[in-house]
Amino acid sequence: MRIGAHVDSADPLAEAAARGAEAVQFFLTDPQKYNSPKPRADADRIRASDIEVYVHAPYIINVASPNNRIRIPSRKLLMAHARAAAELGAKGLIVHGGHVGSGADLEAGFANWRKAFEYAESDGGLPLPVLIENTAGGDNACARRFDALARLWDAVGSFGAGFCLDTCHAFAGGEDLVGIVDRVKAITGRIDLIHANDSKGGFDSGQDRHDNLGNGKIDTELVVAAIRASGAPAIVETPGGIDGQAADIALLRERAGN
Repeated sequence: MRIGAHVDSADPLAEAAARGAEAVQFFLTDPQKYNSPKPRADADRIRASDIEVYVHAPYIINVASPNNRIRIPSRKLLMAHARAAAELGAKGLIVHGGHVGSGADLEAGFANWRKAFEYAESDGGLPLPVLIENTAGGDNACARRFDALARLWDAVGSFGAGFCLDTCHAFAGGEDLVGIVDRVKAITGRIDLIHANDSKGGFDSGQDRHDNLGNGKIDTELVVAAIRASGAPAIVETPGGIDGQAADIALLRERAGN
C-alpha cells in the first residue's frame, strides 16, 4: 500500500522526497486549458524511479457533455494525456466523471462516456488504465451519486475502466463513507486509487473543497478505513504544501498500518 500526494509537476520526484511520499500525482498541463502535453526531459528519470506515478487529466475534460465543442476536444485530449502519462510509466490517468449540464438527459452522458472508450479503441487503444473519479457537485453529474455511477459502469465497465474514490467528493456529494468500499466495489468491481482528502464542506454540500486530515468535517478514521478496505494506493490532495501533505502522509501511514 503506497501513500503519496498530488504535487507540482516541475520536479515530482523531488516533491515526493520532500514529503516522504511513495507515490505522486500531478498534472501534465494547465488543468483548466485544452493543452496537449509535451515530451518531458525527465521522462527517463521518472520511469526509472521506484516512486509510483499517477497523472491527473485536466479538469476541463468532460467526455459526457452533450456539447460537441466540449465533448469532441475532450475525447482527443484524454487520449493525448493517456499517451503522455504512459510514456512516464504512470499507473493510471485520473479523469473526473463529468456532467451533462442542467436540464440535459443524464443517460446521454453515459452514452457519451461509452463513445469515448469506443473512440479510444478506434484510435489505437488506451495505453494505461483510465481511472474515473467520483465528483462532489452537480445534479446532472455522471459519478456523484452512486446510483448514477452504477449506470455509468453499465456503459463503460466492459472496456476495463478503473475507479478512483475521492473521500472528500463522496462525503460532499452525499455518499456515506461507512462501508463505502463495499458499495463501490459492488458497482465497479474495483478501486484502483484513493484520493484521501478531508472536506471543508459539510455532508451533501456539493462543495469540492479539500482539507487536511482531521481539520475538516470527515472523521479521519473513515478515510483510514476506506484505504484499509480497498487495499489501494492513496494520494492526498490536501493544502499546506510540503508540511501539510507530509503530515497527512505520516498520519495515514501510521493509522492505515503501512
